[in-house]
Amino acid sequence: MPGLFIGLMSGTSMDGIDAVLLDGGRTPRVLGHAHQPFPPQLRDSLLALNCSGSDELHRAALAGNALALGYATAVRTLLQLTRHNAGDISAIGCHGQTVRHQPQAGYTIQLVNAALLAELSGIRVVCDFRSRDIAAGGEGAPLVPAFHQAVFASPQQSRAVINIGGIANITFLQQNGIVSGFDCGPGNTLMDGWITEHRNEAYDRGGAWAASGRVLPELAERLLAHEFFGRLPPKSTGRETFNLQWLRSTLSGSEKPADVQATLCEVTAAGITRAVNEHCAEASALYLCGGGARNDWLRSRLVTLLPGRDIGITDSLGIAAETVEAAAFAWLAQCTLENRPGNLPGVTGARGPRVLGAIHPA
Repeated sequence: MPGLFIGLMSGTSMDGIDAVLLDGGRTPRVLGHAHQPFPPQLRDSLLALNCSGSDELHRAALAGNALALGYATAVRTLLQLTRHNAGDISAIGCHGQTVRHQPQAGYTIQLVNAALLAELSGIRVVCDFRSRDIAAGGEGAPLVPAFHQAVFASPQQSRAVINIGGIANITFLQQNGIVSGFDCGPGNTLMDGWITEHRNEAYDRGGAWAASGRVLPELAERLLAHEFFGRLPPKSTGRETFNLQWLRSTLSGSEKPADVQATLCEVTAAGITRAVNEHCAEASALYLCGGGARNDWLRSRLVTLLPGRDIGITDSLGIAAETVEAAAFAWLAQCTLENRPGNLPGVTGARGPRVLGAIHPA
C-alpha cells in the first residue's frame, strides 16, 4: 500500500511531539517534519504518571485526551507545511506517550486517546504497537530496528545505528542481512532531568554544561554497576529504571551539579560503548540519531571511547537524526495496514513475527 503516512513520536525525554510525513514507496522518504513542544503542565502530568499516585486512571485518561489534542495540532501543522490535506494521508502511526514499560509483568502503556485523534484529524490512526510483541513473549522494544533495516542497511558494510532519545538503543545491521538490537541504557533522560532541576533548561544544548564539568569516577562506577548494563539482550528499559530518584540515591550531596552532568553524559557514552564492543564489534560505521545525536560533547566522547570507527549521523544516510523515530512509526503503520510484521523476534525476544498495532478508522 504505497502512499503517504504520518508518524507521531513523543519519547521518553518528553520534550514534545515530532510529526513526520513519510512517502511509503519502495524506498521510504521523509517529506516533512514538524516539532511541537509540550506545554509545561502536560509534561508535568505525564512525568507524574510515571510513578504511582492517587486517581491515576482519571489523570491518565485526561492526559490521553490532552495528547490527542496536541497530536492533532501537530498533524495540522505538518499538513500545512507540506501542502497536503487529510485526504492525502493513508494513516497516522502514533506511538503515544510511554508512562509505564513493564514487559516482565506483561504490559506496556503508551497513552493516547486514538479514537479522539482519528476524530480530530479525519485520518485513520494506528497505535498501541508494542502490546502485541509483549503478548508474544517479547520486550515490546525496541521496535525501530525493523525500520533501520529497511532504510539504513547496506550489503557492503556492517553498520550500527544508535538512537539516543530518552533511552539509548542500538541496532546492528550486519552486511549479511542479520539484524539485532536492544536498549543499552539511559540516553538523554537523566541529563535532561538534571539540567531542568538545576538550571531550568529543557536539555543541555550541545552538551555544553556537561563539557564544563569533570567526570566523577566513583559516581560513574556506581551508576554503571546497575544490573541492567550487564544483562544480556533482548532487553529494554525506561524511566522506571533510570530516573532522578535512582540517581539521587547514588549521590553523597557534595557533588557539584556540573560534575554530575558530566558524569551522566559519560555514563550514556559508556553504556553505548559497552554495547558496541560486546555485541556489534564488527560494525565498521556507527550512525547516531535521536536528540542525543546533536549533543556535540556526547558525540566527542563516543569518538574517543570508540577509536577507529566511523561515527556519523543518519543525516548523511538521508534521514535527519531527529525524524528517525517518528518516521519509523509512520512506516510501522504502513506495515500494519499491509498486514506485514513490524517486529523482529531476534531483537525483542518475541516468539515470532507479529503484525503490530490497533487500527482506529477515520
